[in-house]
Amino acid sequence: MVRVSHHLLLCATPTKALCCPDPELGAASWARLKQLVRELGLEDPALEQGIVLRTKADCLRICAEGPILLIWPDGVIYGGVTAQRIERIIKEHVVGGVPIEDWVVGRNQFGS
Repeated sequence: MVRVSHHLLLCATPTKALCCPDPELGAASWARLKQLVRELGLEDPALEQGIVLRTKADCLRICAEGPILLIWPDGVIYGGVTAQRIERIIKEHVVGGVPIEDWVVGRNQFGS
């Protein structure tokens, strides 16, 4: 079984776009997220800390400031996740372990 370090859930192209009415913005964010995870080798099962999973979610029930990115298991929720912001989020938070507080719109303590 492969160990997972993070799971990135991006509400990018919801069927009822309440958080981000521009589907092109969400699609561009999703495309950049996929590209970066691959480019940085974060899907490599040989990674000691575990792989990074990514999922395009229809809705994360945070209906403002989209696209929305939820990072599990940290419980950090980012808003306004454009294709331009993805790289910094991945490098600083997912790889570096330091959330970008200015872009955080919420936190969720899983299992609490």
